[in-house]
Amino acid sequence: MRHILKKAKSLGAYQIVNLVLVTLLALVFVYPIVWLGLNSFKTQTEVYRLPPTFFPEYFTVENFQKIFLQNPAWLWIKNSMVTSLLTAGFTAVTGTMAAYAFSKLQFYGKKWLYGLFILSIMVPTEILIVPLFNITKSLNLMDTSLGMAVPSIASAIGLFMMKGFIDALPSSIRESARIDGAGELRIFLSIILPLCKSGMGALFILSFVRGWNNYLWQMLTATRKVSYTLPVGVSTLFTESNPNIAYKLAGAFVGAVPMLIVFLCFQKYFTRGVTIGAEKG
Repeated sequence: MRHILKKAKSLGAYQIVNLVLVTLLALVFVYPIVWLGLNSFKTQTEVYRLPPTFFPEYFTVENFQKIFLQNPAWLWIKNSMVTSLLTAGFTAVTGTMAAYAFSKLQFYGKKWLYGLFILSIMVPTEILIVPLFNITKSLNLMDTSLGMAVPSIASAIGLFMMKGFIDALPSSIRESARIDGAGELRIFLSIILPLCKSGMGALFILSFVRGWNNYLWQMLTATRKVSYTLPVGVSTLFTESNPNIAYKLAGAFVGAVPMLIVFLCFQKYFTRGVTIGAEKG
């Protein structure tokens, strides 16, 4: 009995310490976002005031009005959405198809080819910037959402994530379908895809975020202001001669809000993305 009580007390203490540490870490990560948001609603004078104020004395949306009236900010948001959706959609579909082939089909050189694909993930994208830029320009894809999405679509990260997931599916399902006369395409569309919905959902969301945050490539391929994505457009606010720091902080907050919404709405998929392939879907 004493042993049980001691164990309960030690477990309770552990949980309390764990809760305190997690809370402190959460505050460390959340504070900059809260600070950014609150300062976005301040006037320029109040932002520079010493000692600084945490909450705005007078909430103002003037900074946000300037961003959307003086810049094509809605176009930037639309461009980011289209680019990210293209990246996520193509990555989820092609990654799952390739993963099925490498996981369940037999063909010559499969292990070597898979190794080359995985090796490509380790190559920094920056090394390939020049050839990718030349190819994109020669295909007349500059200032287009497809041109901005191409490098992310061509990544083998989708193959890597989904192969582990499909490997966990029992081969007996496929064998039973083949006995019933189903071909590979029907097996993939009717059996594999439905079983991979949770894995594809995780891959879709992670690829969406990756496409949204691909700042360097989007900056290189967008040569006109109306073609900017939101991260690129927001970065230009900090190069303007406008001395209003509150205006620039509001721009940074506008750039952060979409990804915060995506994370809060699809948090389980981010968690799933870390453990994908560890268990059957």
